[in-house]
Amino acid sequence: MRNRNTLYRMAAGNAFVRVLEEDPELAAGLDPTSVQLATRHAIAAVEIIAPGPWEPAFPADGGAGSLGLLVLDGLLMRDVTVAHATCTELIGRGDVLRPWDWERDVLTIKPAVTWTALQPVRLAVLDRRIAGVMGRWPELVSAVVARAVRRSFELATNQATSHLTRVDARLELLFWGLADRWGRVGPDGVVLELPLTHQVLGRLVGAQRPSVTTALSDLSRRGLIARREDGAWILRGAPPGEDAEPAATQRAMQAG
Repeated sequence: MRNRNTLYRMAAGNAFVRVLEEDPELAAGLDPTSVQLATRHAIAAVEIIAPGPWEPAFPADGGAGSLGLLVLDGLLMRDVTVAHATCTELIGRGDVLRPWDWERDVLTIKPAVTWTALQPVRLAVLDRRIAGVMGRWPELVSAVVARAVRRSFELATNQATSHLTRVDARLELLFWGLADRWGRVGPDGVVLELPLTHQVLGRLVGAQRPSVTTALSDLSRRGLIARREDGAWILRGAPPGEDAEPAATQRAMQAG
């Protein structure tokens, strides 16, 4: 019996999009005439992922010449597990994936990698054909590479955050970092409509779920973070600065 995601892939088999209409920021370095021409020709197939577990399909040619998969919208979660320890990455609009490279590489310690769609996801398949089209404009290729570099920088930032001693400081930095991409300003603060459980938050900041629950209670008590009934998070006040951990300690002492 085919799983739900397979059925979605089959249903989207004949779906195509103009990549630069979906993600116009990729064409920011082009002149207007080139934008029109590139938009007309940069057409990619679309893969749609239903919420739930996702198993990436591997290209028959191993992905040679492909730029990867461009997330058009939705939210993916990637869990990497080594020796019963799991860390999590959130992936959304504008990110570029090449999941087949991870599986193909020979590693001494091979982690277990699982993917989950937290929301319906659309991916543009930047295969060899469209890579050739986009290659006519080096600015487009550079923009795609920049997306991959941005993702690696975000991962490095999250890793640095996870080394902070205080879990509340880790969570506060995490929430504001996520707000840069997924937040919107509301009357009560910055609203973050992401389905983040305490367990997922723990994996994102390198902490156990009970510690996350305690830290969230402390942040809520101090009026820095609140959670609405619909599950959305609200951030109040100003983002923490470079001295986030000392500031968190000082605020906790004042609140106590």
